[in-house]
Amino acid sequence: MPHLPQPPFHSLTPTAHQSPNTQKKKLSTKLFPLVFCMGNADYVYPSTSDEAEAAAAECNNNDNNNSSHSHKVAIPPPQPFVKSLKYNLKETFFPDDPLRQFKNQSPPRKLLLGLQYFFPILEWGPRYSLDFFKADLISGVTIASLAIPQGISYAKLANLPPILGLYSSFVPALVYAMMGSSRDLAVGTVAVASLLTASMLGSQVSAAENPQLYLHLAFTATFFAGLFQAALGLFRLGFIVDFLSHATIVGFMAGAATVVILQQLKGILGLDHFTHATDLVSVMRSVFSQTHQWRWESALLGFCFLFFLLVTRQFSKKRPKFFWVSALAPLTSVILGSLLVYFTHAEKHGVQVIGQLKKGLNPLSFGDLVFVSPYLSTAIKTGIVTGVIALAEGIAVGRSFAMFKNYHIDGNKEMIAIGTMNVVGSLTSCYLTTGPFSRSAVNFNAGCKTAVSNIVMALAVMLTLLFLTPLFHYTPLVVLSSIIISAMLGLIDVEAALHLWSIDKFDFLVCISAYAGVVFASVEIGLVLAVGISVLRVLLFVARPKTFILGNVSNSGIYRNVEQYPNAATVPGVLVLEIDAPIYFANSSYLRERIGRWIDDEEERLKISGEASLQYVILDMGGIVTQI
Repeated sequence: MPHLPQPPFHSLTPTAHQSPNTQKKKLSTKLFPLVFCMGNADYVYPSTSDEAEAAAAECNNNDNNNSSHSHKVAIPPPQPFVKSLKYNLKETFFPDDPLRQFKNQSPPRKLLLGLQYFFPILEWGPRYSLDFFKADLISGVTIASLAIPQGISYAKLANLPPILGLYSSFVPALVYAMMGSSRDLAVGTVAVASLLTASMLGSQVSAAENPQLYLHLAFTATFFAGLFQAALGLFRLGFIVDFLSHATIVGFMAGAATVVILQQLKGILGLDHFTHATDLVSVMRSVFSQTHQWRWESALLGFCFLFFLLVTRQFSKKRPKFFWVSALAPLTSVILGSLLVYFTHAEKHGVQVIGQLKKGLNPLSFGDLVFVSPYLSTAIKTGIVTGVIALAEGIAVGRSFAMFKNYHIDGNKEMIAIGTMNVVGSLTSCYLTTGPFSRSAVNFNAGCKTAVSNIVMALAVMLTLLFLTPLFHYTPLVVLSSIIISAMLGLIDVEAALHLWSIDKFDFLVCISAYAGVVFASVEIGLVLAVGISVLRVLLFVARPKTFILGNVSNSGIYRNVEQYPNAATVPGVLVLEIDAPIYFANSSYLRERIGRWIDDEEERLKISGEASLQYVILDMGGIVTQI
């Protein structure tokens, strides 16, 4: 904002015969001269034709007499439609210009660059060193100790066979290690996607009555989720995921975590029958209507292991060097719980166990996909919803850890990698996977250097599938419930919600709406509600841009918002307004009315205070980009 000269502006002075009543008309009467400040050029719109001629004459004189204070700005020539369209498409879909690296390259070099784009391991693999492998080996073994019990637990949460949790930590991790651009993301199943799978597929097919069809629908939903994710990356449509704002994710994750915790009451209390609904009222009704079936042995065992998991997590949080304590706690709980059940025969006293897990690597499942009605629409809908949630979590986690290590990950390449691993996973008996925060945090704290840590984890899971699955026969389900509850408590970020309240009340409303929708209605309704409010906010930002009064900061030529800078003083007789967003057809009428209201308020204030009447209105439009 340039320094404003003190009035009067001789070339813009209003005519003397204007009455006070006439001065209170809206902006559309053009009573007040408007000075539009746009970048380095000041465009003057006088209020009458006589003043326009005077202003033009004075501008010409200023150009001749003092060229340092006045500048002529040429009107940019109109751009051809094809050129303008090409530019807009490039800016929208190719902001990073991924094809630049192929310019002036030989065909073999272009082929290599293309392979490196889709398989980043070909780029960093030749530079891999033994020191990196030592760090990745420790990280891979550490996250494997977490992936095995979590995988089994989340598969149960999705109403799928527990062995699928191990399958889903094997093949997808290998695919991501070759195609992913994040060094810290640890691939695996997640609780929220598992809950969504159980909720959306369970409304169409019962996992208890028709387990085979339910399993095949889970593979099909994963297939469509992968296709959708990969398509978003290939067609450069990653900005769609950005509509899931931080406030939306915080509220949705907290709500989903609450719902998951409530669902685990079935395992903690040892109940055989439980509601398929996920809302708070239905779950509480199901719990307290079966008080006569509560098993105290299961509850006691569950709360003991939950206490152990929470204590170890708190210890590792206070002493980051001992991160491995909380990382190994779930596997330790599984081992201790299995030994306790085996030696005490607790399964005969109401403590439910996993049972037999078959040995062997992932069987092929491409022949199990369901592409017939009426199940196809359910699988597609489930795949798209869970795919978006998985993408949002995986990319957010990857970017967070990349920021800590000061490197860049390509969101579109991540979508292609995550989508491909889910497509391949659906053909090898896996259900939806992404990069969960808990596992990635352990990978990060363990000092991983590259995605080789995922390969090490996959090999550890492979050995488990080949040789160790019989050892999980006596693992109590209540321990799995405790592991899930412990992990879900970490997703309820109260501090983030309070921070949203302190900086932006509307974002806090989005967060609370997402949480309430998930907890009191359903996961799908909560997600739609949160996204709807976020989109509404974007529309309101465009349709109702902010305008505020600028004042001169003392001893400077700087003008700032008078509400944020109380020491900024307004210029007598001049109203300086800033428009804080581009002008579109959707907000032009609003801005006209809002500026008119600013004028009325300012005149009323001047009349009450007895100051000089308002003579000029200046619009600071420096932040507005105009296109011709």
